[in-house]
Amino acid sequence: MSDARYRVLMVAPTSFFSDYGCHIRIAQEAQELQRRGHTVLIATYHNGDAVEGLQIVRSVDVPWIKRTLVGSSRHKLYLDVVLSWRTVLAAWKFKPDIIHAHLHEGGLIGAILKRLIGKPLIFDYQGSMTAEMIDHHFLSGYDAPLYKPLYALETWINRQADMVLTSSENARRMLIEEFAHPAQQVTTIADGIDTIYFAPQPPDESIRTALGIPATSRIIVYLGLLAPYQGTNLLIECIPEVVAAVPDAHFLIMGYPDPDSYRRYAESLGVSQYVTLPGRIRYLDSHHYLGLGEVAVAPKMSRSEGSGKIPQYMALGLPVITFDSAVSRQYLGEHGIYARYADREHLAQCIIDTLNDDTLRARMSAENRASAIDHHSIHHIGPALESVYATVTEIAQRII
Repeated sequence: MSDARYRVLMVAPTSFFSDYGCHIRIAQEAQELQRRGHTVLIATYHNGDAVEGLQIVRSVDVPWIKRTLVGSSRHKLYLDVVLSWRTVLAAWKFKPDIIHAHLHEGGLIGAILKRLIGKPLIFDYQGSMTAEMIDHHFLSGYDAPLYKPLYALETWINRQADMVLTSSENARRMLIEEFAHPAQQVTTIADGIDTIYFAPQPPDESIRTALGIPATSRIIVYLGLLAPYQGTNLLIECIPEVVAAVPDAHFLIMGYPDPDSYRRYAESLGVSQYVTLPGRIRYLDSHHYLGLGEVAVAPKMSRSEGSGKIPQYMALGLPVITFDSAVSRQYLGEHGIYARYADREHLAQCIIDTLNDDTLRARMSAENRASAIDHHSIHHIGPALESVYATVTEIAQRII
């Protein structure tokens, strides 16, 4: 453990805490830092759940925004202004040693704060801002009129940090190659998982009953955001082909926002009886729901973001079917079941083949569990962050 003790102000321009990847990473980093003796304060939006043991300050209440905001939103324009002021006030009282910003809006707030208080800025890069805007249809495409100025802003925000953290080597390479970011100022700290809490367990049949899933069904599980770029549409479009080959297959697709629209989509395809969409599942309860599955799917199609659900699946000993991407291979290596990128028919065939191969599932289950313990334990996060903090602090002191 490092001898230095840091006061870390995390800037999280999001509805923290909500049960999905970005928020899980923020919480894990804060918890691991606190476990190692550091003091962490998280500045975030007015809405979101409390997290036991974490110190959180929130921006002023905006009564007409109660729902969790996911991805790009016009509401964030004024929410970020309000959060900026709250963060400055929090920094004045808290007196941080390190500013640790999440998301590009947080990077922008952190860049301003860095100039005001003269402390190092760490930027936790969780995907390209402009790519996310396209994924969420905030921009129509790379030829949209606002794309170039927003790309320039994204590049500028990246450059303000003393160190950029990525969750995958793929994101690190993209920053260096596509954004010409200095390689010495990018470090990868992969997502982790608590392999003691998230461990293989017998299926909880009471949950199956509560969800109305037949006792004889063989369940394919997914947990994450519901959105086209997450592969949700393709996954539902796989169902007719899968149930034609494996009649007792059933898809348990968990997450939000707007599960109702995906229920209607399943109905339009005539497969609603083969899929359950229960909506948001609490992260701390998710192992009970995922434990119902024989296989897990991670059909995310964003090439710039990590995929924190994969180590969670692995820790639970689930075989993982995913699209073949650099991010997926970083987590799974030789132990993944890879469908051709964005190929719905091949994804369906991989699900069918895996359900029909008992030996493959048993081998992948054991290998994924072992790999999660050896390579993806949450406990690597604290020492890795300490190393980054020490590096940027030393550089800052030399400059002074």
